[in-house]
Amino acid sequence: MTATTFSAEIRHFLYRSIYEPFRIVTRDKKAFAGLIILLIFLLMATIGPEIVPLDMRSNFAERFKPPSREHPLGTDYGGRDVLAMIVHGSRDVLSVAFLAALFTSLIAVTIGMIAGLEGGIVDVALSLAINAVLSIPSFPVMLILGSVFKVTNALTFGIVLSIWSWGSLARAVRSQVLSLKEREFIEAARTLGLGTFHVVFRELLPNVMPYVAINFVDTMRGAIGSSVGLMFLGLVPFSATNWGMMLNFAVRQAGAIYLPYAMSYVLSPMIAIMLLELGGVFFAHGLDELLNPRLRT
Repeated sequence: MTATTFSAEIRHFLYRSIYEPFRIVTRDKKAFAGLIILLIFLLMATIGPEIVPLDMRSNFAERFKPPSREHPLGTDYGGRDVLAMIVHGSRDVLSVAFLAALFTSLIAVTIGMIAGLEGGIVDVALSLAINAVLSIPSFPVMLILGSVFKVTNALTFGIVLSIWSWGSLARAVRSQVLSLKEREFIEAARTLGLGTFHVVFRELLPNVMPYVAINFVDTMRGAIGSSVGLMFLGLVPFSATNWGMMLNFAVRQAGAIYLPYAMSYVLSPMIAIMLLELGGVFFAHGLDELLNPRLRT
């Protein structure tokens, strides 16, 4: 390979992997806005806690202060800076959402792949399990799991949220596998004597990954709402700076919702949750077009 050919290959790789996806996302105003919002929250969760200090000591002389230069989002019932709590709590919120979406995707893809490939009694049994999961609303189950299992960190919280959230994705993966395994390229791979590992990871998985990726973003959004809801109810109070716990303290314990001058304390985590969910919705719209070439036309 000559230097010119190698340089052309590098440019082609950069175009396909970076420039073209970025162009597709930025062409859609909603998707670009969602990308910017998600990047802001990602930076907040990664480097924000290193920049914004957090002092959890109570200072009742500063309690329920309105927004000011010193406290841009005011203070809570203990005189603590709300902005600092929002910034430090974003790491917990995003970590839990990412882990929940990761575990959900792994469970769903595994069950959907096995059900679609094996067929027969295995498919019937796994389909019954999928239908059972889909027939019962997930949040009441999460309420029970959150009260039964001791949640002490983001990892265990992500596991609790994923236990009953994989049904819809598993059913979609199973349907796609049932359709794909009858295609010519799968039959050709089997005729050539290629093993199940090759068929699954080289032929089937690349074809279902676009849907899995889009569902991953949607699952993160759902996990954010579920985690905040469980925190708000006080079932998994492992982090005092989590936005759900902030709402719990503000509404259920401090009574800030009844104090007009403390509204910034109540509204700040609500607005943060709303913006993060909105960013996920907008970005998923562009991600669908990015991963589905038929939508680009």
